[in-house]
Amino acid sequence: MKKLLSLLALFAVILTSCTGDPGPPGRDGFDGVDGLDAEYAKVIEVTTDFNYDGTNGIWFTNFIDFPSNVEFLDGDAVLAYRLEDVVDGLDVWTQLPHNFFLAEGTMQYVFTHTTGDIQFIIDGNFDLSNIATDYTDTQTFRYVLIPTEFAENFNGDFSNLNAVMNALELQESDVKKLN
Repeated sequence: MKKLLSLLALFAVILTSCTGDPGPPGRDGFDGVDGLDAEYAKVIEVTTDFNYDGTNGIWFTNFIDFPSNVEFLDGDAVLAYRLEDVVDGLDVWTQLPHNFFLAEGTMQYVFTHTTGDIQFIIDGNFDLSNIATDYTDTQTFRYVLIPTEFAENFNGDFSNLNAVMNALELQESDVKKLN
């Protein structure tokens, strides 16, 4: 038994004292999703006009591409807001979808998006061909691109753009304005 323990101890010393040339470096891995210390959300502002589609009876904007330096992954969230008014120098943003109850019927601003673009639409339950240009011309929107992890853990009010920006630690100066 004593001899066996001595051999095991000698074997352990030999194994731990062996060194050799370091091997070649491994391949570089793929970059992952940015962590919390990185810029992980964007607010983009765009001013656009709507075009009328008589076949479908809707107003629509052209597709608006996400900025090329913005990474948007499948499953990330998009929030959209329309500039409703300016009161005492402060912007009033309304989250989409947003309904208007007019004498003719109900009209609604909605949006659709892919992983690379966004489009704004005006839909309604009446003939929209003659709605006022106040609804269709020079409309300003902001959309917020949010990683899924943040959206799942957000305890605030998504309908309040300022609350969302505060939670994302974004300032007005961080808003990217598209032409």
